[in-house]
Amino acid sequence: MNDSELRPLISAEQIRARVQEMGRQIQTDYPEGPLRLIAILKGACFFLSDLARAIQRDVSIDFMGIASYGRGKSSSGEVKVTKDLDNEIAGLDVLIVEDIVDTGITLAYLCQVLQQRKPKTLRIATLLDKPSRRLKPVDLAYVGFQIPDEFVVGYGLDYAERYRNLANICVLAEGFEEARPDE
Repeated sequence: MNDSELRPLISAEQIRARVQEMGRQIQTDYPEGPLRLIAILKGACFFLSDLARAIQRDVSIDFMGIASYGRGKSSSGEVKVTKDLDNEIAGLDVLIVEDIVDTGITLAYLCQVLQQRKPKTLRIATLLDKPSRRLKPVDLAYVGFQIPDEFVVGYGLDYAERYRNLANICVLAEGFEEARPDE
């Protein structure tokens, strides 16, 4: 990884502080009863881990895999479930934990699928929101950071499965993907 590929956007310290704030707010909003956190794989796993620890109450965790990007930098527009939940959500307070909300296509589809399973409540927590790209409306209950229309990586977000392990969120240099050899 070379520094000319990446420009820091949000530091690890800023992420840590904001996730703690979000955890406190979620704890206030859900003072009792079962709370199920559903992380969208793969990107949200870093955010989920930190957010779950920031919520000082019992939570249960499940995962879903949703595909709409493939290996490129733009959504294909076609959404498919690649991994379904392991547990039922009927009657539970459910919080979808997402790394980034961009067009809203994926989350609108996912909310429709999950609402059919009759949760008590269904809300969304996202680390990053890119509202300028929204094509489908989605109601975001908890937002870490609103960001400009740039392609970001780090803290779980990737480009072709690279950069997920970065502690910061960085902007991937324009034109970088063209310079990369095929894998």
